[in-house]
Amino acid sequence: MPRPPNASRQTHLLLAALLEQPRSWRHGYELAKQTGLKSGTLYPLLMRLSEQGLLQSRWTESDQAGKPPRHLYRPTAAGLSLARELCANTTADRVQSKPLKVGA
Repeated sequence: MPRPPNASRQTHLLLAALLEQPRSWRHGYELAKQTGLKSGTLYPLLMRLSEQGLLQSRWTESDQAGKPPRHLYRPTAAGLSLARELCANTTADRVQSKPLKVGA
């Protein structure tokens, strides 16, 4: 049985990070630092989520002369809904998978 789209651990990490500041535009570099995801994982994931309508993306000019424009991301309403659902499911899974202490 194939796994559902957007169910990877990396997707969960990214969406959880975006959920912390849902209305803020975030740079990929900032998200990489927060999640620990490498650029080869993070940027394809950001592009895929944008193509699926789960993230908004836009370019912004750099504050420093000579620096290239940067891509910014933030979740759409559908992206926020998915992020909340995944975070709730992940929390429920963690609670259910905790070992029981016997005879403590």
